[in-house]
Amino acid sequence: MTIDQAESASEEKKIAIYPGTFDPITMGHLDIVKRAAELFDKVIIAIARNPAKTTLFSVEERLKMIQDCFPAENKKIQVVAVQGLIVNYAKSVGARALVKGLRALSDFDYEFQLALMNRRMERDVETVFLMTGLRWIYISSSIVKDVASHGGDVNGLVPDHVGDKLRAHFSK
Repeated sequence: MTIDQAESASEEKKIAIYPGTFDPITMGHLDIVKRAAELFDKVIIAIARNPAKTTLFSVEERLKMIQDCFPAENKKIQVVAVQGLIVNYAKSVGARALVKGLRALSDFDYEFQLALMNRRMERDVETVFLMTGLRWIYISSSIVKDVASHGGDVNGLVPDHVGDKLRAHFSK
């Protein structure tokens, strides 16, 4: 590698994709985003459109809820909705990493399989696993929705505006 190539490579932004359904986004998700933003120059939160999953909120609602978690001037975080294979999207935007949060061994088993398949499809995109912070290890979007659906308190588990959306949805 020449000096010019090394300088060019060091100037290249390190972009990571944090994919998920985020139905809804939780404090655990935000913890992963915050920590990923310390490791990468840019983190793109990619809301997956997964026809196999039934979601509580539309893609547009999830997009808005996540965008509202970050100040507009925060250029390190971008939120997008994507369709198709995440690894293809990552390649198209020049991302070199997929960030995945892990809570338990069961998460690892599934995510490990996905990481290997993604690696097979696109060798230049790595998967980076971040352990969920201990305070959030028991939280999942499914559990939060279940608690909210029964009138339980989700304060502190999701951002306030997301809690408001959950309460509004289940009060219908």
